[in-house]
Amino acid sequence: MSGYMSVSNRKTVCVIAVFAIACFAVGCGRWGGRSKGTDELAAEGDLGATIGSLAKVLSPDLMAVQGYGLVGGLRGTGSAECPPQIRVYLTRHILRQLPEHKIDVGKLINSRNTAVVQVEGIMPVVGSKGRNFDVRVAALTGTQTSSLEGGWLYGAELQAVGNFGITSRVIAKAAGPVFVDTVSISEADKKLGYILAGGEVLDDNKVNLVLRRGDFRTTGVIRNRLNKRFGFGIAKAVSSGQIILTVPAKYRGQERKFISMVKAIYLDQTLEMTTKRIDTFVKQLAVSEDKDASEIVLEAMGSVVLGKLRILLNSSNEQVRLRAGRCILNLGSDDSLLALGKIVFDEGSANRIEALEAITKSASRSDAAVISRRLLSESDFDVGLAAYEQLRKLGDVSVTQKFIARSFYLEQITQTGHRAIYASRSGQPRIVLFGASLRCRDNIFVQSADGSVTINAPAGQQYVSLIRRNPKRPGSVAQLKSSFGLWDIIHTLCAEPAKKGEQGRGGLGVSYAEMIALLKQMCDKGAVRATFRAGPLPKIG
Repeated sequence: MSGYMSVSNRKTVCVIAVFAIACFAVGCGRWGGRSKGTDELAAEGDLGATIGSLAKVLSPDLMAVQGYGLVGGLRGTGSAECPPQIRVYLTRHILRQLPEHKIDVGKLINSRNTAVVQVEGIMPVVGSKGRNFDVRVAALTGTQTSSLEGGWLYGAELQAVGNFGITSRVIAKAAGPVFVDTVSISEADKKLGYILAGGEVLDDNKVNLVLRRGDFRTTGVIRNRLNKRFGFGIAKAVSSGQIILTVPAKYRGQERKFISMVKAIYLDQTLEMTTKRIDTFVKQLAVSEDKDASEIVLEAMGSVVLGKLRILLNSSNEQVRLRAGRCILNLGSDDSLLALGKIVFDEGSANRIEALEAITKSASRSDAAVISRRLLSESDFDVGLAAYEQLRKLGDVSVTQKFIARSFYLEQITQTGHRAIYASRSGQPRIVLFGASLRCRDNIFVQSADGSVTINAPAGQQYVSLIRRNPKRPGSVAQLKSSFGLWDIIHTLCAEPAKKGEQGRGGLGVSYAEMIALLKQMCDKGAVRATFRAGPLPKIG
C-alpha cells in the first residue's frame, strides 16, 4: 500500500477537520474598489508586458436601459393620458406582439385599468444572454395614474438609455407583476414599483479586446496566451488589432473578475520571469494594503503559483489567509479548504460569509453543501441566511421549494435553530421560512392596509379563516380555510383562484407584495413567533 493518501480520502479528512474546528469554536462587489488597476500593478517595474498594458477592453459590464410599457390589471387607478409619440410606439409594439388577435389598442391604453409607464433598469452586458435583472416602473409625470399596485407589466422593449425610438436596437425585454414596497415605507409612492427579476437580456455580448497598436503577431500571441489559460476557443482574433472573448463557464456571473484577469496576464513566460513575478505578488498579497490586485494577478498566472501561495495559509493576517485560500481553491486545489473552513466557523471573524462564498464557488459541491448546512444552526442569522443562499444556488435538498402563482418561490429551511421569515425585495421574489414548524397561534386577527385581506382565527377555532374581497368587484368576497401552518396559509392566500371546471380549491390570488406586508404585520403582532427580515430594494435610478 502506498504511503500517499488518495485525493478523495484527503478531501474527506479535510472536511472532517473543518467540522472539528467548528465544534471547538461552538464549545469554547470585491473586485470593484481598488487603488491601482491590476494591469498597471502587473506591468509595473521590470516584470514584463501584460495584455492590459497593450490592449483596451471596450465591453462595459453594466448598461443602463430604458423603455415604455403598459401596466394592466389595475383597479381603476390608471389613466388614458399618454404623449403622442409614445402612444404611436406602444400601438405598433402591441399589434406586433399580438398579430393574430383583434384588439382595440386605443381602447386598451385609454382604460382606467391600464397605465403607461417608463421602464428603467441596469442590465449585465457581457456573456449574459437570458440573465434576469430588476427593473423599475414609474407612471408618467403629469398623468392621473394614482397607483400601480396589483398591476402587471405587459411585455416591454428596453434600449440603451438615450436611444429610445422605433428604429433603435432592442437589447432586453421586461414583463411581470408590479411590486410596490409597503414593508419599509408606510406611505409608499404607489406610482412607483419594481418588476423583480423581470428584465431579460436578449444578446450574449462578447468581451471586445482592442490593441493600442495592432499587428498580427502581437494579436496572435495574445490570443494564444488566453486560449492556453482559459481554454481553446475563448479568444478569437478577428483582425490585426482586435480579439473577441467569450466568458468561460467558470466565470459566468464574475465577468468583471474575468476581464481583470485577462488584463493581468503576461505575454512572455520564461522560467526566470515567472519565478520573479510569483515572488513579487505573493509578497504584495502578504503586505500590501491593495490586496485585490495582487490576488487577481496570482490567479491569472495559474497553478504555477500554488507552491509559494500555500505558505500564506499560515499567515497571522486573516485577510491574507482568506485571499490566498480563495485563490488556491479557484485554481483547482482543495489544499486551502481547511484554512477557509477555520474562517467560516470562527464566530469572531468578519470574513465568514466571504470565505463561505469562496468555498461554494470553487470547492466540490458535496463539500460546499456539508459546510453550508452546518452553518444553518449558527446563532448569527446573517450567517445562516448566507448559508441558505449558498444551498439554494447548489440546488441542495435541504431547501424545500414551491413556485406560487407564476410569481414567487415559497421556500423552507428546517435544519436551523432560527425562527424567522425572510422576504426578498430584489432579484427573484422569495419568501423563506426558517424553522421546521412555523405556525400561527389562535385568537388572531390580521388585516391588510386596505382591508381587502383578512386572516382570522378566534380563540378555540380549529382552523384559520382567510378572506379576500374581490378587488374588481367590491361586493364579492371569497373565503377559504387553512391550517395554522404558515406554509399552508401563504399557499392558500397566494395561489391562483381555481378556474371554472378545474379540480381543487385554488387560492385567493393575493400578490407577493401584499403577502410580505401581511407577514411583517403577523410577526409584529406576535401572531407568528418569528423574526421578519426583508431584503434590500433594487438600486435603480
